[in-house]
Amino acid sequence: MARLVIVSNRVAPLRESGPMAGGLTVALEEAVKRREMLWFGWSGETSDRQEPRLSSSGNRTHALIDLTAQEHRLYYTGFCNGMLWPLLHYRFGLAQFRRAEEEGWRHVNHRFAEQLVPLLREDDTIWIHDFHLFPLAAALRALGAKQKIGFFLHVPFPPPALFAALPRAAALLRDLQAIDLIGVQTDEDAAHLTDALQQQEVSTPVGVFPVGINAEAFARAAEAAAGRKDAQSFRQSLANRKLIFGVDRLDYSKGLPQRVLGFADLLKRYPQHRGGVTFLQVAPVSRGEVAQYRLLRREMDELVGRINGEYAEVDWVPLRWTTRPIPRRTLAGYLRISNIALVTPLRDGMNLVAKEFVAAQPPEDPGVLILSQFAGAAREMNGAVKVNPNDPDEIAEALDFALSMPLAERQERWRMDFDTLAQAGASGWSRHFLAGLNQAEFSPSG
Repeated sequence: MARLVIVSNRVAPLRESGPMAGGLTVALEEAVKRREMLWFGWSGETSDRQEPRLSSSGNRTHALIDLTAQEHRLYYTGFCNGMLWPLLHYRFGLAQFRRAEEEGWRHVNHRFAEQLVPLLREDDTIWIHDFHLFPLAAALRALGAKQKIGFFLHVPFPPPALFAALPRAAALLRDLQAIDLIGVQTDEDAAHLTDALQQQEVSTPVGVFPVGINAEAFARAAEAAAGRKDAQSFRQSLANRKLIFGVDRLDYSKGLPQRVLGFADLLKRYPQHRGGVTFLQVAPVSRGEVAQYRLLRREMDELVGRINGEYAEVDWVPLRWTTRPIPRRTLAGYLRISNIALVTPLRDGMNLVAKEFVAAQPPEDPGVLILSQFAGAAREMNGAVKVNPNDPDEIAEALDFALSMPLAERQERWRMDFDTLAQAGASGWSRHFLAGLNQAEFSPSG
């Protein structure tokens, strides 16, 4: 079987594996179990070192390159986080375009290509991941790479009219002609991207491949984690109160202000829940060097303080808020003991937390998933209570509905979603994408 070459902005540590590993590592695990893999990307460090550092374990090899401080500022902080991220999440008003940053982004993609090409074999299959590396396939083709190249976009793709507001958007779309197959999470994303490509006469096929999880393995891991000392200590601190749980990066796409305002509306409009429920929101700081993220943290700190000041009792704090990272094993235990998962991004490619909550729940007494209609997972999780995350009142009404839901209905909704997750599995995503890529034929012209 041909070697699989994964290229992503960041590379997970070689030691990470199993259901408690994060993000792309979990999703790719099944794809690489029985084949050799090279994983290439940024080390997460800045230095003037140019050559990649290689390390191997079993059938895996990692090739990591450092960025210079200027490359990091232009490529990552600037164009990726300051322009592409808000644009792709429908938040163009927060986007800032600077031509120097776009050129720095292209420079880093070209440097990735220059460093990767000498490591390639003739029969490799290359799989590029996410918006940071939109132009990488074109850079590889320019250097003579003839291997199969797939690309997966993990985040949403907006309507073509919105994407066209990006300066030089047409050039970016034309770069995607170098790819054999593009994968996205939802039918809506596929329609938007296909339309945008066709407007530039780009013929690259776009397919829908929603990322899944290994529900059974995560369920076992969550059950074990719930029995650990940290989860048990947390459960005792709740004093038999019901637990609403949210976990997201501290990011404006996650709808955190609207979420906590919805919880405040629950306490105001449905006073019977006061003193009987605790909301824990975990939001580790990300991209703290970006101004919008610093403002969001300040806004959240003020909102949480105001809500707790208005509703707390001497023996009850309604809203617990932390921006410190919590180990995934601990979070899995928290998901297991939660009564409600509040997953309300304003826009999200998929959101695996929603799926992990369903997998973690005890079948005999499952909790309720409240899910944004604008999360990719909403297309699959038909047992969830769907909300428009822009409306705190609707969030409050959903919380009251979920807190009052009879056991039989909770079990029915949970079973529907768990069966969906179990049927899709973790391996279906990568298996179906790579099968499609194997059948695709590269067309160098539109």
